[in-house]
Amino acid sequence: MPLPLLTKLTTFLVFLTYAGNSTDPFIVVLGIAQDGGYPHAGCKKECCTDLFESRKTGAMVSCLAIIDPETKQRWILDCTPDFPQQLAILEKLYPRPKGHPLIDGIFLTHAHIGHYSGLIHLGREVIGAKSIPVHVMPRMKGFLQTNGPWDQLVRLSNITLKDLQAGRIIKLNDRIKIEAITVPHRDEYSETVGFRVIGPRKSILFIPDIDKWEKWDLQIETLIGEVERSYLDGTFFSSSELPNRSIEEIPHPLIQQSIQRFIKLPDRVRNSIHFIHLNHTNPALRKTTPENRLIRRAGMQIAKELDIFNL
Repeated sequence: MPLPLLTKLTTFLVFLTYAGNSTDPFIVVLGIAQDGGYPHAGCKKECCTDLFESRKTGAMVSCLAIIDPETKQRWILDCTPDFPQQLAILEKLYPRPKGHPLIDGIFLTHAHIGHYSGLIHLGREVIGAKSIPVHVMPRMKGFLQTNGPWDQLVRLSNITLKDLQAGRIIKLNDRIKIEAITVPHRDEYSETVGFRVIGPRKSILFIPDIDKWEKWDLQIETLIGEVERSYLDGTFFSSSELPNRSIEEIPHPLIQQSIQRFIKLPDRVRNSIHFIHLNHTNPALRKTTPENRLIRRAGMQIAKELDIFNL
């Protein structure tokens, strides 16, 4: 697919509005779709056919970037199949100064394809990157070290694996910290984590994948109440989206269920909830649908690409 058409004017206005002259570190949303992106390979439904015919991208795969204008540093949460486009947008929004690394670090949530397969672009066939720090949990580290083509990235020092430990806060610089939080998910190849990013004034929670809120030994309400912005798993709106597949094989908290669970929370907390990682079948991806309006009436949001949140 071609690069998303992000005009110079749009880029300038987004940057001026949110980042402009501020030195506050911030989060920018680089993608909101499930692993397969939007449009989705092989889909012949109305949700994707128009996009395929027009050769447009409806949404890129779920990814956040962290940027500190004061130190000129940039990190990303997950490295998706849309990494080339997302890196290009990041370069437009906040170009790296001469002499700075391509990216200051990558934090991976788990080993499902939408969350790590963009690493392939760091190899000798594409960028030929030099020692990009990739922060991983123990099983994820072993997966990358022992499976091709990822092991070649390690051997050639395109990437340098950095150990993550759940519950341990890592200091990115003097103003930003990050913490990995283990979540229950389909862990065929690695454990799964979400991230809490802590800035000088505000913090965010990023949990793009989880089986069910009820399976967790942590209370999601407590976690979202402790931060100012939450990006939560919104893969499916309802169980009716996949009539030919068992939803039990790919469990996620349905947005319908999340709304019911969160509806009694205080207004500020509900308004901080932004659903992310939406499947192409999810009608909430499209702004004019009843499902999208229902989410907004409930006081919650769908994450928006290029949305920026100051930390």
